[in-house]
Amino acid sequence: MRIGELAEATGTTPRALRHYEQQGLITSARAANGYRVYDSGTAVQVRNIRRLLEAGLTLDDVRVFLPCLDGDVIAAPASAKGLKVAQDRLAVLDARIAAQTAIRDRLAAALREAGGAV
Repeated sequence: MRIGELAEATGTTPRALRHYEQQGLITSARAANGYRVYDSGTAVQVRNIRRLLEAGLTLDDVRVFLPCLDGDVIAAPASAKGLKVAQDRLAVLDARIAAQTAIRDRLAAALREAGGAV
C-alpha cells in the first residue's frame, strides 16, 4: 500500500509515517516510480506505535517495543524492559506535573496577594 493509503488506514499523516520510518520504527520498499510502498502488516505496527505514543511514551521509548509491534502490544505479556521504560516515563511525567503544579500554586498565591480572584 502507498503512504496515503497507510495514513488513511491508520488515522495518521504521511508526514508522521515518514518520521516513523526515519526513526527506524517502520520500513518501506520503493516502487519503480519512487513511491514508498508498505507491507499490509505495517498498518498493525503503526497502530501499535500510535497506541504507545498516546499512552505517553516517546518514539525513543517505542524502540524497546520493536520486537512486538507486529502483534497486539496491549494484550501481549509485559516484558521487564517494557515495564522499566513505562515506569521511567511515568516518573518523568509525574515530575513534570509536580513542577507545573508548583508553578501554578506560586502564580495563584501571587494573584491572591495582589487582590486578584483565583
